[in-house]
Amino acid sequence: MVHIPLSQQCFPMTDSSFRPHRRAILTGLGASGVATLLPASVQAAESSPLALTAKTSIIALRPGQPASPAWIMGASPAPVRVRRGARLDTALANELPAPVAFSWRGLGRIPDMEPLATLATGARARFAMPVSWAGTGLCDIGLLADGAAAPARPLPLVVDESEPVNVDLDEVFLVEDWRVTAVGTALPPGIDPKDAATIFTVNGTDRADLTVRSQQRIRLRIINGCQRTVIAIKIADVDVRVMAIDGQPAEPFPARNGAVVLPPGGRTDVFIDAPPTPGATKAILLHDGTAARSVGSLIIASEPPARPAPLPPAPPLPSNGLPDRLDLKSAVRIELPLDGADWVSPRTFSTSSPPAFQAKPGRTVVLALTNRAAIATVFHLQGHCFRLLDRLDDGWKPYWLDTLALEPGQTQRVAFTGDTAGRFLIESMATDWAAPRRVRWYELR
Repeated sequence: MVHIPLSQQCFPMTDSSFRPHRRAILTGLGASGVATLLPASVQAAESSPLALTAKTSIIALRPGQPASPAWIMGASPAPVRVRRGARLDTALANELPAPVAFSWRGLGRIPDMEPLATLATGARARFAMPVSWAGTGLCDIGLLADGAAAPARPLPLVVDESEPVNVDLDEVFLVEDWRVTAVGTALPPGIDPKDAATIFTVNGTDRADLTVRSQQRIRLRIINGCQRTVIAIKIADVDVRVMAIDGQPAEPFPARNGAVVLPPGGRTDVFIDAPPTPGATKAILLHDGTAARSVGSLIIASEPPARPAPLPPAPPLPSNGLPDRLDLKSAVRIELPLDGADWVSPRTFSTSSPPAFQAKPGRTVVLALTNRAAIATVFHLQGHCFRLLDRLDDGWKPYWLDTLALEPGQTQRVAFTGDTAGRFLIESMATDWAAPRRVRWYELR
């Protein structure tokens, strides 16, 4: 695969249609946070209560067929919203018929956490969770859901910046994929879907139309909540400016052809300035590497413009305090193939197994990730976000990640500085519905 630099995060066009080759949408981007069920003593500017219950819900996926069971956390897909610097006084309950594990992305460092802690059926837990990063996050309860009674849905998390951000609308755009049988039942991942149909939803519906006024600025928080699928989202004939990737501010850049790419769990915040054409409709397209489909529209209302002239280009979003530079010369360098016997199912995971690597806090770590599988594979690092290094290790892309999709036979090098002591999880899974999740762990001490 030819790597698509962030400044060219888009799809080659041979005509006016949206036809990215499957290989062109396998670049994963992001930034991460981790939380488990252990208590933490934290100080924060304000306290926000958060009560979440893992339970079985239903979702209607096919007209005229019964709604299908799905596992949810809270009121997913409705997002949890909090301000940066808050402390989430979190109460969790598990009403599912199986244990559940929680993976939190985009909230920042959580002290005193274990790599994978579970909550048993009927159990409850309380803990304090500091929110040190602003941006778009996610709570994923899918770690133990492979082959379960129903697929698990992610819960969007929105952390508002401490400083005002000049936008008129701030919307979440959560994309999920489903494998649905002929009788309308949604299958969980980790099993062969056989003849099941593929259905995509946005915010829990078959399409999401967004009505705006001309000259308004919209912040669209695009989230890939799919189980295994790398997706591309394109807004036709509109200037789309990427502002953040998986919760971390990026150097603002235009998405070429108005398209962005997200791996499973990936989040990209874009700013859209509604064009001065009242009454116009702009298609929102999704591509999964096989076909493009309409999943919504940006509708420009016939009302007068929100302002007489467009806003000036937006400045970068406020920094979350990540370092500007990484010390690659003295870095610990680790070869990390994304397969092999050391990778285990989350159900059998234990920190009694050897860690994938160890390093001292404050030391830069360079991971050489190699995908030796016959299919693209997604890598996710919990606890820290990383830079994608240039081919010669002489620099890095100007954004932070926690998730990366690698083509078969591909090696990518990523680097991060471990500023928080503790044990953290690593995830790997192939981009195939039947592929299992695999995990390992690393330690900073």
